[in-house]
Amino acid sequence: MDQPAALLGKTALITGVSRRKGIGFAVARRLAELGADVFIQHFSPHDARQPWGADDLAEVRSGILSAQREGAAFGDLSLDLAAPGAADTLVAAAGALTGRIDILVCNHARSGADGSIFDATPELLDGHWQVNTRSTLLLTRAFAEQFTGHRGSAPLRPGERSAPSGPVDEFATGRVIWMTSGQVHGAMRGEVAYATSKAALAGVTPTVASELLPWGIILNTVNPGPVNTGYLDPETTDRPLDEIERAVRGTPFGRFGRPADPARLIGWLATDEGRWVVGQVLTSDGGFAL
Repeated sequence: MDQPAALLGKTALITGVSRRKGIGFAVARRLAELGADVFIQHFSPHDARQPWGADDLAEVRSGILSAQREGAAFGDLSLDLAAPGAADTLVAAAGALTGRIDILVCNHARSGADGSIFDATPELLDGHWQVNTRSTLLLTRAFAEQFTGHRGSAPLRPGERSAPSGPVDEFATGRVIWMTSGQVHGAMRGEVAYATSKAALAGVTPTVASELLPWGIILNTVNPGPVNTGYLDPETTDRPLDEIERAVRGTPFGRFGRPADPARLIGWLATDEGRWVVGQVLTSDGGFAL
């Protein structure tokens, strides 16, 4: 059931929103359609190094603004999430939009310039870790601190800190959504650094979700499956065309995912309708893994 104003009064921070063909853009538009105030992060220099290239950020902003309700707030920041202190900088900027962030969608990713296990180097592995994994964890920490007002305390014992007692108000929860990839469903040859960094997020989802829940924050992770964000288009792909054509013929619905497909799931998870799904790694792939 559609909820046209389900996120009215909520502020969402979505990372990795730099191209109109990207999942981040579709997510930002979906949350805007649901009534949210929206703040986006982008870093076009990464896109410029890819075969599909960078997009016009003015058009990206316009596309999101056109989906927002009258009076909704919007902001954006260009920021390299591999930089030290980037998470705190971004959360502070997004929090200034309306006073608090209620929803965090960590959609950003470093992709490309990868290789097999025989190509692995400290620089290659660290580069993907810094962007895909480290920054997601640090963004989540900064989000949780501003949402709860809890800035940390001395641990009761290693890794354990006191948390509020009593039941959580299920209708006043913050939402965090991470993005993983399809490494759990099969090999991702030639993408060892990327798959490793994304597998870490999927693997640690239950742990972090259990730590956030007593503070009134719900975390889930989404695997969007193969979504054509430009990397599967004949004119911009970096993959053999015959492999792409063979793969799409084997999909249940005769197509790869579109950015709007995972965006619908993420939008639902951000609303009250999704409040009972906690600490899960959810696949939205149209049956591709089957």
